[in-house]
Amino acid sequence: MNIKEVRNIAREKMKGYCRVCPVCNGVACAGEVPGMGGSLTGSAFKSNVEDLRKVKLRLKTIHDAKNPDLNFDFFNTKLDTPIISAPITGTEFNMGGALTEEEYIDSVVNGSLSAGTIAMIGDSADPELYDSGLDALKKVDGKGVAIIKPKENEIVIEALRKAENINAIAAGMDIDGAGLITMALKGTPVGPKTVEELKEIISSTHLPFILKGVMTKEEALLAVEVGAKAIVVSNHGGRVLDHAESTAKVLPEIAEAVKGKIMILVDGGIRSGVDVFKMIALGADAVLIGRPVIIGAFGGYSEGVSLVIQEMKNQLLQTMILTGAKDLTSIDKSMISIEW
Repeated sequence: MNIKEVRNIAREKMKGYCRVCPVCNGVACAGEVPGMGGSLTGSAFKSNVEDLRKVKLRLKTIHDAKNPDLNFDFFNTKLDTPIISAPITGTEFNMGGALTEEEYIDSVVNGSLSAGTIAMIGDSADPELYDSGLDALKKVDGKGVAIIKPKENEIVIEALRKAENINAIAAGMDIDGAGLITMALKGTPVGPKTVEELKEIISSTHLPFILKGVMTKEEALLAVEVGAKAIVVSNHGGRVLDHAESTAKVLPEIAEAVKGKIMILVDGGIRSGVDVFKMIALGADAVLIGRPVIIGAFGGYSEGVSLVIQEMKNQLLQTMILTGAKDLTSIDKSMISIEW
């Protein structure tokens, strides 16, 4: 298969839910939640893409960065690339159901591993979807991450136990799902967490804990305080709060506050290996990708997911060669300019 074939197949399978646009920028699908779009006007989704586009690269070719090293250490697990598949559930009500939840998550987990990285599995109002993700990770000896919605603490802690039982690399919470429409429609209570509630959750597990949905330096510092080992700078793909700031725009300030104190991951509008480079230059250690992986899974199952990640990995490699970055830690703000 090739990427064009994957996209064409995905477009057919996701009719009515995703148009697989030439540029995935949130314009055509604005307000389509449930679905693949952004909340209400789609402003937050669109800003993720637009602001990342305003980051420009500085081309450099007189240097010795001939064979850049893309390896990334994720909690003592060596990844071939700093690109991780984001936690996503809801194939039926968000993507049309051409793939079952089991087919989707198996494709993402195995496709990610094939490309030299890992996947995160997500949670939902329906606990069976989280269990499907855990089953997929169990088949690969726990090589992945379990992310849980901000449900009541007892439920979260029980879900963490399940992640521990399959020897997941890490676990966490997408606290940015606190206002998800899809959760409300299914009658599952989710909401913000206090510092005390987060401390109770994090102290209950031996797994490295990831707090996904951090969009301010103040909350990044709180994540360090409560004992999280990583954050994901994320506005939930623009799906929860209309007119929220973009992840690219808030990332530098967050990185300035907590870089070196906690692992910094980021998602939102990342469509290529060039975008991955930009996010690392803005302060991230690694990135999560969502919608491109969905298209890969629907267009070619695990092979499609692997192709999408491999293409982004190759683009990142080329970008590092043409900017003079020997390894991921060499990528910094001196290699970009920002037009905002």
